[in-house]
Amino acid sequence: MKTRLIAGLALLSTGLLAGAFGYGATNVAPTFDAVPLEVRLTFHSALMRMNGPVMQTAMALAVLSSLALAVSTRGKPRLLAGAASALAVVSFLVTRFGNVPINQKIKVWAVTAPPPDHAEILQRWEAFNIVRTVTALAAFLLIITLVLRSTREVDH
Repeated sequence: MKTRLIAGLALLSTGLLAGAFGYGATNVAPTFDAVPLEVRLTFHSALMRMNGPVMQTAMALAVLSSLALAVSTRGKPRLLAGAASALAVVSFLVTRFGNVPINQKIKVWAVTAPPPDHAEILQRWEAFNIVRTVTALAAFLLIITLVLRSTREVDH
């Protein structure tokens, strides 16, 4: 029963993380490219202020619940949950050391002016965004696989 509860939390938290990053990659990032640069910088800065605590919490829950699931299981489920936790850690590291430093620059640009190489820097932000989205989605898929396998075993 305890493992099922942990699995449910891991499923929920990795799903929320993948969904949030997926929405950002498929809707927000293309919208950034469709509006004037000044609008993007202002909106990006405001969005990151709101996203900071929410996304940090989502990443922490995904990492910790997947790790707890790895500890509470054995065999292949342990490997799947451990890999999901590692992928969620990668999402965090890419965010912390890739996107966040660029977000800090964007905040400055929003009140001053972007540098001549701003397009290259923004492309780097988008590349980091894709990496963290893919790793979060992969973590979610691993947890889905684990949960479906355990459900199938209970059904038989």
